Amino acid sequence: MATFELYRRSTIGMCLTETLDQMVSSGVLSPELAIQVLIQFDKSMTEALESEVKNKVSIKGHLHTYRFCDNVWTFILQNAQLKSEEGQETVDSLKIVACDSKLLTQ
Repeated sequence: MATFELYRRSTIGMCLTETLDQMVSSGVLSPELAIQVLIQFDKSMTEALESEVKNKVSIKGHLHTYRFCDNVWTFILQNAQLKSEEGQETVDSLKIVACDSKLLTQ
């Protein structure tokens, strides 16, 4: 199964990467094992989001920037309003990165 490395830029992904870097630097972990951990993280995040997330959210806001590069869409919204069954939230700025899941099977 192919995966995107997209989730490594999330808060949890960046914390994992930083921790692995510290472990490699201190000699507790080999660089090869750290890479394997990141690959497993990519797979696990993809699987978890596909199977566990059932909620839907509608988003409204002012489209500030959008781009399409290497089959990845990036949208930056200002004054974004997110609505779900559980409630509503408004944020000053929201970045959405979307990839075509069909690319994972190629």
